Amino acid sequence: MVPPRTIDELLFRLRKDSPEKSGAETSGQSVTMAVESGAASAPPGAGDAVGATTAGSASAAAPEENIGEKMLHKIMDKTHLPAYAIILILIGTALLLLCICFCCLRRWCKKRKKDGKKGLKGVVDFKSVQLLGNAYKEKVQPDMEELQDNMEINEGEEESAKSEVKLGRLQYKLDYDFNTSNLAVTVIQAEDLPGMDMSGTSDPYVKVYLLPDKKKKYETKVHRKTLNPVFNETFNFKLPYSEITSKTLVFAIFDFDRFSKHDQIGEVKLPLNTLDLAQTIEEWRDLTSVEGEQGQLGDICFSLRYVPTAGKLTVVILEAKNLKKMDVGGLSDPYVKIAIMMNGKRIKKKKTSIKKCTLNPYYNESFTFEVPFEQIQKVQLLVTVVDYDRIGTSDPIGNVILGCNATGTELRHWMDMLASPRRPIAQWHSLKEPADGGDN
Repeated sequence: MVPPRTIDELLFRLRKDSPEKSGAETSGQSVTMAVESGAASAPPGAGDAVGATTAGSASAAAPEENIGEKMLHKIMDKTHLPAYAIILILIGTALLLLCICFCCLRRWCKKRKKDGKKGLKGVVDFKSVQLLGNAYKEKVQPDMEELQDNMEINEGEEESAKSEVKLGRLQYKLDYDFNTSNLAVTVIQAEDLPGMDMSGTSDPYVKVYLLPDKKKKYETKVHRKTLNPVFNETFNFKLPYSEITSKTLVFAIFDFDRFSKHDQIGEVKLPLNTLDLAQTIEEWRDLTSVEGEQGQLGDICFSLRYVPTAGKLTVVILEAKNLKKMDVGGLSDPYVKIAIMMNGKRIKKKKTSIKKCTLNPYYNESFTFEVPFEQIQKVQLLVTVVDYDRIGTSDPIGNVILGCNATGTELRHWMDMLASPRRPIAQWHSLKEPADGGDN
């Protein structure tokens, strides 16, 4: 006779070692085989006890599986993935859904705030409107004294608003030598300039000249992407002491832009008769805004392209803007003359078509000159804008001279062309007063 305890242990081992796929059927078969073997070896009188023990063990060996476990087994059978992989996939999916819900909720909250701000902008304060209407009803005919007071207040507010617009400041140094009649002007540095470009920075440079003649203009180097440039450049003006009282020294700060007109940031004007030039002057001055256009002659845009191997210089006259009014009707009939100069003599010249009755002509005309590589550093390019006159002589409006002997933006444009062969380099230039006996 096999004791019940031994049968239970055998059933437990069989149930433990059986694979998960067989489920209750496999365990049932094992139980039956164990019972039969036990019954065969046991005496005949122990059959009832063995049957009772087998029934109890079978009922204990078939526990009720949870719904989650059944689903997990089904997924494992279909995907052939282990249980831990399926659990990780479910956790990752749940986290992804939570993140999406959080982002949607956050975006909705931001949109709601913006809509609330827009609504506040359009809100009209009806109480203030009513008070304003009552005030107008009470003062149908205001007193003149009150009007004068209000005008004075408004003027004061405008002046304070102008002063609040800060354009930065400039540090300079002046040293006048009475023996040589030489005025040495040093542009030291600038601070807190406003950002003129889209990136919030500027490319500043300084023009230095004397009024009223403007015959000699100097320019500093361009400092890229800075609002606090340090120049430390000195320029000399031959200026007799007898002429000092009639001169005004001007520092004009510009923002360099290759493809558009250079914007003037501000300026510092120093009437020399108000300065004590017996000693060296070094000080800071705040920049002031410019009233009206400084370059009254206008601006011209053209491109340069030089091919060293072929010895060809191509000049494309693109357009001009804000030209000086030369005719009685307030307009001009401009055309452009291009000349190649060497040693002060005109070697070759060409001209564009005439644009009638306009101060902003558009040309887009190309001209090619043969300039050997050996001569490219010796020649000068003279670009002159002329007002055409059918009856009398045509008057030059202004010109630009480029070459290795030029200065400022003109020299920079010429050097950029030489540094980039076979590539057109376009740039804007401010027209300057033509010299006496200029190109007519």
